[in-house]
Amino acid sequence: MDLLRPSRRWRALGKPKRTELFIRWSLYVTGVLQPLLLIGALTGKRGADLPDAVRITVAAASLTASALFVVCCRAGLAHYLGRRARPTGWLVAFTVGTLVCYWAVLSTTRPTGDDPVPNGVATATWLLVFWFAPVAVAVPVKATAPIGLLGLASSVPVAVLAGIPASTATGLAVGSGIAMALIGATWRGTAWIAAVVWELDAAREAQARLAVAEERLRFSRDLHDVLGRNLTTIALKSELAVQLARRGRTEAADQMVEVQRIAQESQREVREVVRGYRTADLAAEVAGARSVLRAAGVECDIDLGPDAAALPPTAQSVLGWVVREATTNVLRHSEAGHCTVTLRLDGGQARLTVENDGVPGRAADRDHPGTGLLGLRERLAAHGGGLATPPADPGRFRLTASLPLDLPALEVAAP
Repeated sequence: MDLLRPSRRWRALGKPKRTELFIRWSLYVTGVLQPLLLIGALTGKRGADLPDAVRITVAAASLTASALFVVCCRAGLAHYLGRRARPTGWLVAFTVGTLVCYWAVLSTTRPTGDDPVPNGVATATWLLVFWFAPVAVAVPVKATAPIGLLGLASSVPVAVLAGIPASTATGLAVGSGIAMALIGATWRGTAWIAAVVWELDAAREAQARLAVAEERLRFSRDLHDVLGRNLTTIALKSELAVQLARRGRTEAADQMVEVQRIAQESQREVREVVRGYRTADLAAEVAGARSVLRAAGVECDIDLGPDAAALPPTAQSVLGWVVREATTNVLRHSEAGHCTVTLRLDGGQARLTVENDGVPGRAADRDHPGTGLLGLRERLAAHGGGLATPPADPGRFRLTASLPLDLPALEVAAP
């Protein structure tokens, strides 16, 4: 069972987090190549002739630069995603460490005889490329090229100090610059992908919140339309009745009778608004769920069977609420790509099943349901039904609502 824990932890993460971790560790692995290349140069033909103390010192410097590489990658990506300040100090330390390793490689693999090209030219080039990768992520685009040129310019005197001819050092810097431009664009684009994934996730959350806000706005607009005019009329007629009563006029009673009539009419209209809000038509809710899910990029398959229209009005209303809440859960608590809604009638019971994928491991914890599911369970229990979340495949969530068909007429309490 312990072997399954990493897999469960991975599934428990959302798609944005998994994408970021994959990108982050892909960048980290690149840093492992740096000490490997340098150690390879030290164990070569010329590096083998060096004293052990020199080789150990150079290897330690390489490992330190590799650790700084990982730190700069982590901090640079966090800065790009807007989570922390720019890691200027770490970048400076990494730059110094890279130049030290650059000098060490060229010193230990300096040319001999008539060969002006050092044996470790490829290793030295990759050291500069590794240095530029986190810089391209952490530094603004406008400043990336000047910093890269400054780093290349600094590498020339370092190579000369290592015993490399000036012309060869300049050519090495030019070749490194081409590779740095390619790796910089690649890393910047990779970080941009991670940022886009997080923005899409935030947009999905905003879409769910907007759907709830739109429903609240509709309800408040309906209440305003119903009560606004009537309450204004009641206030005016009440004021008129007060004035007439103070003057001893008998018309005051007529005005109060009119106020009573308008108040009763308003009460009836409010009941109709609340009834429309508290009740849900199954066909309308299913159509709305399909539209909303497809707009969110979720493929939706709905199968209500041939007898859905024959359901009692009360059963349709209660099951409509199940579809409404289940759709909200799919949008807010998953990253679904597919959702199915199935209705079956069997033995005097209606059974509605909603299943979706894209569920992070702990998001559908069946032992701790959310407020929406608790409300659904109470609503179904009041009509003799029940709500269950039976086991589903990994990454999927299944919701099953059962309801007897012999239900009394639906009643909505007055506000």
